Amino acid sequence: MRIAFASDHAGFPHKDVLAQMCRDLGHEVVDFGPDSGNDSVDYPDYAFPVAQAVANGDVDRGVLVCGTGIGMAIAANKVPGVRAANILRPDFAELAREHNNANVITLSGRFVDLETNKQILETFLSTEFAGGRHQNRLDKVTAQESRERN
Repeated sequence: MRIAFASDHAGFPHKDVLAQMCRDLGHEVVDFGPDSGNDSVDYPDYAFPVAQAVANGDVDRGVLVCGTGIGMAIAANKVPGVRAANILRPDFAELAREHNNANVITLSGRFVDLETNKQILETFLSTEFAGGRHQNRLDKVTAQESRERN
């Protein structure tokens, strides 16, 4: 699987560890930055390129890390075709994939410990979309996106 990663300065320490975890699991990682956590950066500058790569099909999934994960989720969800979920627990990652076919997760680098974020990421990558009744709901979301673009 091709997975896009990015963070802001607050999420940078987790981003690099999580990206390496994905490489170790055999996934291809596309890192959209930043290259360090030393300077303050604006999360939209990193969320939008990852979200666009997911929406375009250049990557299969996206992982964004900031202080809370909230700002990254708000920004990523502005890109049509992206279903970003801010995840704080592994069971929420499972449900976001099964029920919502989330293709981007946003994580907290300040309020969730690294080991929990590793579990969240592993669950996000290994859980499949359940389809069925959930597909009808996603079709409604996609229809709304289409109306807003026109």
